[in-house]
Amino acid sequence: MRIFLSIFALAVSVSIAAPVTAQNILAPTPQTGSIIGTVTAVDDSVIPGATVVLDGPSADDRQTVQSNGNGLFEIDHLRPGTPYHITISAKAFADWISPTIVLKPGQFLDLANIKVQIAVAVTTVAAVSSEQLATEQVEVEEKQRVLGFIPNFYVVYDRDAVPLTAKLKFRLALKTSIDPITFVGSAFVAAVDQAGDTPGYGQGWKGYGQRLGANYANGLTDIMIAGAILPSVLHQDPRYFYQGTGTTKSRLFHAVRTPFVCKGDNGHWQPNYSSMGGYLASGAIANTYYPEGDRGPGLVFGTFFVNVAADVANGVLQEFFLRKVTPNAPK
Repeated sequence: MRIFLSIFALAVSVSIAAPVTAQNILAPTPQTGSIIGTVTAVDDSVIPGATVVLDGPSADDRQTVQSNGNGLFEIDHLRPGTPYHITISAKAFADWISPTIVLKPGQFLDLANIKVQIAVAVTTVAAVSSEQLATEQVEVEEKQRVLGFIPNFYVVYDRDAVPLTAKLKFRLALKTSIDPITFVGSAFVAAVDQAGDTPGYGQGWKGYGQRLGANYANGLTDIMIAGAILPSVLHQDPRYFYQGTGTTKSRLFHAVRTPFVCKGDNGHWQPNYSSMGGYLASGAIANTYYPEGDRGPGLVFGTFFVNVAADVANGVLQEFFLRKVTPNAPK
């Protein structure tokens, strides 16, 4: 009896389950689709190694492939009726993003006209003030020394030099005034004057000390007035702007006109009121400490013409010789 019941139960279960199994076997499975494409630039050249990313409604839909040597890619096993997006990225190119793609069962979609654009370079420029640039240029100029030890601070080799602020003009003047070589130069000129017994301070150490003080004072007033005070007031640049190119004649003319023409803070060439005014002022101030027999208009104009001649000579030397013996001069 138990065997009969077992056989009956098995027969009933098979009769019930059989239609369902047959239905499952015979039900058609939706066919998946595929997407292919060729990644090209706007000039129709293929782009190998591009990254192709497919995204769908869920994270499981995400697929990533690379375009081959011919720029071709293929993505398979895509569900029909599902919205997809494709993003293509390549080095030096902007990303390309497709519109929504919905495949039909078994569809083989060829994406045409995939043309990626060259990426627009975005350059970030740090804002640097003209004062910062001028300070950097002065720092370079303060390292310029003829033969490695004689100050050559008032020469500009940079063709794109920016104007100096009043603060930087005084900085250059002060640095030149207190440089040890400035004192050595004053001592040397005082020795020459001592040998020529001029001006009339007399001989001995007292006379030499007075000549040394007078020579240093001459240089100090010249540097401060012609190199800082008047250039700040008149907005002129006290430096020599090295030309370095052109014919010998043009370079010589540029050098010789130095005492009479200077560059303004506005970048234009203009009469050099700063230098000429400084030379006259220096001679006038010298009347307060020179011996009484050496004072007068002759001292003022004598100082003026000596300084003009020295300025011309300096310009010629700067243009044709001194750069060669200034180790730290910018190339």
